Amino acid sequence: MSSIHIDPLEKKWIWAVGTIVVLTWIVQLYYAIADSIHPPSNVEVIDSAKLHMTEEFAEKNLGVKKEEDGSYTVTMVAARYGFYPPMIEVPVDTKVKLRIASFDVLHGLHVPGSNMATMVVPGYVSEVTTAFTKTGDFPMICNEFCGLGHDYMYAKVRVLAKQ
Repeated sequence: MSSIHIDPLEKKWIWAVGTIVVLTWIVQLYYAIADSIHPPSNVEVIDSAKLHMTEEFAEKNLGVKKEEDGSYTVTMVAARYGFYPPMIEVPVDTKVKLRIASFDVLHGLHVPGSNMATMVVPGYVSEVTTAFTKTGDFPMICNEFCGLGHDYMYAKVRVLAKQ
């Protein structure tokens, strides 16, 4: 039986690539733990065709609500080509839970300068929890192509000083 000969240079490259892969995993794990980054775990289905007839996502119930524990819950709908309501106001350094559903097609939601980003898939409620650390106006943009008016699909998050 003969053994396979691997050139010493190839062995070095195998070790180099393996080391880079392991270091990449370690860096990802560190940032996932340090910044509390994790994949979405809220799996909640909803009928997109009847979205406006549900209690939570009815037009009169959209927007920002203060919870008893001092946190805020934001309920929104994504539909071609906008987010509804088009502007939300929340206080700085306060836990904010965003619940959003799509009325029609796949959308994405991203607030630059924060860790708020999620896909909004029809038939599911997407939920993201964050706390904004800076005051000011921030754009909320759709980062998934959703049709010809995609580049006009945005909203605004106004982060206010605590009162």
